[in-house]
Amino acid sequence: MTNAAEARLRRLLGGDHLASLRKRLRQRFERAPLDAAPGSFRIGNLTLEEHSTLASLLGRPQRYSKSLQIDVPQVDAAFRNSGIAGSLRDALEQLDGPITHLAARRLELQTLWSDAISGCSHAGLIELLRTPAGLGLLKRLARQSPSVAAQLCRHAEAVLERLPAAGITRSQLAADVLGDAHALDSGRGTATLVLAVWRVNRAASDENDDPLTEVNNNADAQQSSSMERDRDIWASAGVLVNELARPALFLNLPTRETKSYGRPPGEPSYASLRLLLRSPPSWDVAGRNIYVCENPNLLAIAADHWGADCAPMVCTDGMPAVAQRCLLSQLATADAQLCYHGDFDWPGIRIGNQIMCEHGARPWRFSTSDYEAALQIASGFGYSLTGMVTEATWDPGLSLAMQQRGVAIAEEALAAPLLQDLDNR
Repeated sequence: MTNAAEARLRRLLGGDHLASLRKRLRQRFERAPLDAAPGSFRIGNLTLEEHSTLASLLGRPQRYSKSLQIDVPQVDAAFRNSGIAGSLRDALEQLDGPITHLAARRLELQTLWSDAISGCSHAGLIELLRTPAGLGLLKRLARQSPSVAAQLCRHAEAVLERLPAAGITRSQLAADVLGDAHALDSGRGTATLVLAVWRVNRAASDENDDPLTEVNNNADAQQSSSMERDRDIWASAGVLVNELARPALFLNLPTRETKSYGRPPGEPSYASLRLLLRSPPSWDVAGRNIYVCENPNLLAIAADHWGADCAPMVCTDGMPAVAQRCLLSQLATADAQLCYHGDFDWPGIRIGNQIMCEHGARPWRFSTSDYEAALQIASGFGYSLTGMVTEATWDPGLSLAMQQRGVAIAEEALAAPLLQDLDNR
């Protein structure tokens, strides 16, 4: 286009006063059907200047009206005859840049996304991406870029091919597979995608109420719970994250190894997640009761009272972390019968729900009748029951009784009757 033609085009259709008109005209081309250009359309809400411009292009009378019928071929011919543009679309693109055909762009994006997904070969990743939620997750992680998504999928598949692992650290796995020790850190796209796929292996337990999802107004607590869940999933895949944090406390757990696992019989022992995954013992617990308590103090009391004659025990130390859950899973897999007792308060009930749903435990002196008896045994040691009410999945009447009484009882206050069950002589 010559400078003179460009100047004439700007005088005719350019300028800020016609910007709204140009935008509405562009939208007609943007929203046209995939295989058809707009032939004619009516445009409304015209200002006097806008009407005057269109009327001159169409050779219409200059009598003002709020709308006009636009015959696109006629306008195209007018531009060509004037020598200032090849068509209306050409004129609009010269003034404000290329017009994106939305239907064509959508088709192009669909093709690019289809190519990105069709390149996947890992069954778990394919299954995830076939769901709307899984595809939406990938698009968010890739910031709506198909090329970034394709790279994420390739990286995730490379990691997934190494799972389950046998106690490798997350940083080592990331360095070995992706060449970056931080590539699987929390919040990284590849890590998020791998965790989403691996959760399929835990779908059955995820359907149950998980106490880690408790509503909490404390942002730090919510973040901590999320990180704990991620550590738990990594652990189920044999990958260690902060493997020395919060080791599992236990007492007198028997193994088939000739060498004692942990401290001498009668002494409380700790097992880190690192140890449980890298050197899992051969637990000799089939058909045996393993007593699970919430508070370390109760396990210490039992060790002091019975020593080597105490029945096998595991302590969750409050809400079980990854090491505790890993240990309980190993014991349940070895056909132990887990028996849980905790504080008679709402956190204790939530822990019980998790352990009974996830590990097949049964209550240990933790029913409605046991609560009523505990009110008598621990008279004067109760405290006000507060917090979010939770129904005990194994005994709905327990939660109702606790609500009615409004009294919480710490596990240690009930040591005497619990010790009776722990006599293993």
